[in-house]
Amino acid sequence: MRMSTLFLRTLREDPADAELPGHKLLVRAGYIRRVAPGVYTWLPLGLRVLQKVEGVVREEMNRIGAQEVRLPALLPREPYEATGRWTEYGEALFRLQDRKGSDMLLGPTHEEIFCLTVKDMYSSYKDLPLSLYQIQTKYRDEARPRAGLLRGREFIMKDSYSFDVDQAGLQKSYDAHREAYVRIFDRLGFEYVIVHADSGAMGGSASEEFLAVSEFGEDTFVRDEHGYAANVEAVQVPQAAEVDASAVPAAQVHDTPDTPTIDTLVARLNEAHPREDGRAWTAADTLKNVLVMLHQPDGTREPLAVGVPGDREVDPKRLEAQVAPAEPEPFTDEDFAAFPALAKGYIGPGALGEDKPAGIRYLLDPSIAVGSEWVTGADERGKHVLHLVHGRDFTADGTIQAAQIREGDPSPDGHGSLTLARGMEMGHIFQLGTKYAEALGLKVLDENGKLVTVTMGSYGVGVSRSVAAVAEGNRDEAGLVWPRAFAPADVHLVATGKDEAVFVAAEEIVSGLEAQDLTVLYDDRRKVSPGVKFKDAELIGVPTIVVVGKGLADGKIEIKDRRSGDRREVPVEDAVAEVLREVRG
Repeated sequence: MRMSTLFLRTLREDPADAELPGHKLLVRAGYIRRVAPGVYTWLPLGLRVLQKVEGVVREEMNRIGAQEVRLPALLPREPYEATGRWTEYGEALFRLQDRKGSDMLLGPTHEEIFCLTVKDMYSSYKDLPLSLYQIQTKYRDEARPRAGLLRGREFIMKDSYSFDVDQAGLQKSYDAHREAYVRIFDRLGFEYVIVHADSGAMGGSASEEFLAVSEFGEDTFVRDEHGYAANVEAVQVPQAAEVDASAVPAAQVHDTPDTPTIDTLVARLNEAHPREDGRAWTAADTLKNVLVMLHQPDGTREPLAVGVPGDREVDPKRLEAQVAPAEPEPFTDEDFAAFPALAKGYIGPGALGEDKPAGIRYLLDPSIAVGSEWVTGADERGKHVLHLVHGRDFTADGTIQAAQIREGDPSPDGHGSLTLARGMEMGHIFQLGTKYAEALGLKVLDENGKLVTVTMGSYGVGVSRSVAAVAEGNRDEAGLVWPRAFAPADVHLVATGKDEAVFVAAEEIVSGLEAQDLTVLYDDRRKVSPGVKFKDAELIGVPTIVVVGKGLADGKIEIKDRRSGDRREVPVEDAVAEVLREVRG
């Protein structure tokens, strides 16, 4: 790869649309180029890195006996209609029509098509177990594509699927994939954590995510000191034990003018209604009732009320996971106008519930114990009710895991407390069970000649996303610092100066290194200053940099380790041997 002819343009300034440090460097160093929001071109250097990541994924999938196939990206509507996902995917699905008016889609994931492919070819338990995979371009019409390769509308994913006769077989396939994923992410080299995850619209009985730990991650996860780890969407807060409310006074409605927020209410309570036990009222004594409107994939709208302690917010991601495939949105003034029983800012349980005046389904956070005492809205402007007891004075239609999780909360497994961290989703594995096979009629004859529904697993790795994760974890102020296994070249050789002898020596070293099967990125540009060449070498981030320049007059060349910054001079006649030692140890 000669930089005088390489399709490459480095940038000195950060691109305006890039948010994350690694994303900025991938663009500046000429690895990727933006085409549209969430859509990127892979340039020659970037494609080399991508192919190396694909190679790791392919090796580990082949190692567990999975077989590679390639399915189309353009798919018919009917299979997705059969499983309900033509509708459930909502606006995230790229829909289009062919010239005959037939509905088509760009594949966001391929459970349906893999299922039909196996159905077309296999009919006996003797054909199973089976694992198939592909490395394929996927499409999801993200509302807010961001973070470069981490949340694009077009992305490259490895998706694999296991097919078994029963749950025991599925468990074996799931475990094999899980072990393969551990090896994949160990080889990719970034810090990651395996967390319990919510299956969401995918369905299934078990689900785990592989998250790259990063302050820039858009996923929040929790863990404790005893090994529990979960995505916040999957945290199951246990139902609080019932408490004795026999000593709680009867509920009392009080005037609380100008208190539409928790803060104003608490201030008013402490001023006008001090507690008998002497402590101050806090937000934790109040019950906050949050209204959202659920937009179903079929276009219908359904209101929902969520009750949480007043010192907590409703976590949007936790709520989304619980109501999927519906999408929750805040109540608007028009929505309030449609439900006159709701007193905005003073909403209480008296109006909420499917059999109450507003007729809105009402779900409580499980931390709200039966017998617990609350201050909450009295369903009349300027009024709140004190001493309202759950189970005595009000009930709900059920519970929902939607309140925010906070640092220091008790771990759901009963051991220790939770810490919060951020991560980037790199892989997700599901035990799908029979959901898709049942919908599409994938059955085989078992050993007794009886038709049984095949049970499936689904396993995804974000391949293009992994490139971004490696970049985020391997950079410094000057540029990228690739791990050797994923660098676009083994050596970046920089020839500096105008002396022809420098370029002659550089050519000889390049030839010697290539004869040893090393890949060399050779900066042979004649009209570029040494300073620009050095900056480009730092920016591009090949782990070993060789400089042939003014030291050649003394028979020396320089070898630099990009990560550590260590430099050493070696005789030019030993250059190939010394670089080999540097690269191969």
